[in-house]
Amino acid sequence: MDKNLIDLEAVSTKQIDKIIKKAKKIMQSPADFRHACDGKILATLFYEPSTRTQMSFQTAMLKLGGRTIGFDNPMNSSVSKGENLKDTITIVGGYADIIAIRHPIEGTAKAASLYAGVPVVNCGDGGHLHPTQTLTDLVTLSCEKGRLDNLKIGVCGDLLNGRTVHSLIKTLSKYENNSFVLISTEELSVPLYVIDILEKNGCKYEISHSLADSISDLDMLYMTRIQRERFKSEEDYRAQKNVFVLDREKLNKAKDDMIILHPLPRVNEITVDIDDDPRALYFKQAQYGMYGRMALILLLLQDEDFMIDNKTPQICEHRCKNPKCITQQEEYLPNLSYKKMGMQMCEFCDKRID
Repeated sequence: MDKNLIDLEAVSTKQIDKIIKKAKKIMQSPADFRHACDGKILATLFYEPSTRTQMSFQTAMLKLGGRTIGFDNPMNSSVSKGENLKDTITIVGGYADIIAIRHPIEGTAKAASLYAGVPVVNCGDGGHLHPTQTLTDLVTLSCEKGRLDNLKIGVCGDLLNGRTVHSLIKTLSKYENNSFVLISTEELSVPLYVIDILEKNGCKYEISHSLADSISDLDMLYMTRIQRERFKSEEDYRAQKNVFVLDREKLNKAKDDMIILHPLPRVNEITVDIDDDPRALYFKQAQYGMYGRMALILLLLQDEDFMIDNKTPQICEHRCKNPKCITQQEEYLPNLSYKKMGMQMCEFCDKRID
């Protein structure tokens, strides 16, 4: 048990409900929390570009009365001189009370938590996970739909590399009677480990290659962009670009109370004429995210009972071979694993270790 938010899978539904309840309380009476984090410092270490997540965390801490330090470009730090992750995190952990980190390599947040000495929050690690975006989505769902269960959820776009999608599916699969429609091309279908979680939790799911054919009975449509930065070549990216676009014609087939969410940034997967539709909540969703992060900061820093069940991993003999795993870049990291269905899985990136 510790204070690190690496993966929402380690957070119970009771804890999620506690975060949402706290977020709603802050929304109702923001003045009551203006000095809640006086004297506290948040470090935002963003090795990868961000607008909403970084500014949302910084704004959340400032609204709580705290201060922020950090960088939004590793080339402006000693990383540009070759400093490894361990040294950076150890130093920053001595300056700050809590660290929010984003990195293009899978498993980095977990690796950072080994050396920080203060709570570490995963703000996105490559195409792996993005738990605080999922908190944003859950606060939005709770406020706008009034529930987190009995929902038919469509997720559309880059489901292979979409870390927001992975976190969302994993978390909402914990709630009763949720079902999923996974809408993507074959090349960008959701990873098998996410399918395993759906099946383990007894969730109904279907795979679709057509947004128009799948939209009519959804309670929520979660659109995502095709992530250019995750492709090996521009040619591969262009082959997937514009395959799924939510336009007025498709939206006319949806239910009147369906809501549209998007982690943003939007590229061209939602046409701008939909922005004024009452079902389009992606801009309001970003505002909800700030309150969710305010609640999370408060619980991690002030609630001694709010401990996250990040189970102790095992030391294993073999090294993870996933080329996108942080263990391939930071060679000093231990070989950590956990067992799943008789297989050894990498503690950092959740890929199978052969």
